[in-house]
Amino acid sequence: MRDWPQGVQKRLYPSLDSTMAEAARLGGEITGPTWIFTERQTDGKARRGRAWIDPVGNFAATLSFRPTGAIETRAQHSFVAALALRDAAVTAVGDDCDLSLKWPNDVLLNGGKLAGILLESRGDMLAIGFGVNLVAAPEPATLEKHSLPPVSLLAATGVRLLARDFLDLLAPAYAKWEATFTTYGFGPIRRAWLEHAARLGEVITARTGNDQVTGIFETIDAQGVLVLNAKDGRHSIAAADVFF
Repeated sequence: MRDWPQGVQKRLYPSLDSTMAEAARLGGEITGPTWIFTERQTDGKARRGRAWIDPVGNFAATLSFRPTGAIETRAQHSFVAALALRDAAVTAVGDDCDLSLKWPNDVLLNGGKLAGILLESRGDMLAIGFGVNLVAAPEPATLEKHSLPPVSLLAATGVRLLARDFLDLLAPAYAKWEATFTTYGFGPIRRAWLEHAARLGEVITARTGNDQVTGIFETIDAQGVLVLNAKDGRHSIAAADVFF
């Protein structure tokens, strides 16, 4: 086990419907930060209730804990999680790979979607779900129109990594960034995230329901809100799906 963070627990399962669902079932049984990991996830979920396809060998886990700070800052943990995912992938394959971060919660490898993050808040608990295409990526035809092409770590880099081994990379990476967030606030998280942001300074589209805004990806603000500079002015967008 690689430098497992002190005070952090883990629960390992051979199979689960969903690690997020298991976090909800455990609820108050979780007394400290706990990773819920499964070798096989049969009913994973992505944002907005979409299905997350999980071939055996891919990574599925949820971190459940009681966050400190104001409830308004909980969504900022998605940026903490993205930085941790990127660090874990760099440790696995080296820092010469093209790993970038797509607002609000994806990690890209060579421009394709490698990993996704899902946040759910229940009472005083926060659950962060992680899905990573370690060995296989879903067929593009199964995805929403205009979605980025999915990519697996194995196909893109030739590196075959066991899901349990990836957990041993991700847990300490997350603990490091969470400590930064808890100690110094969102400022250093925002700066680090922007250093690796995909399509920063380029034209992107943010879509919410039937509405969409196309403009230059200018920045994320001090709360993590997307800022686009469009023809009709600057737009601050708190939640949306982003398309390139």
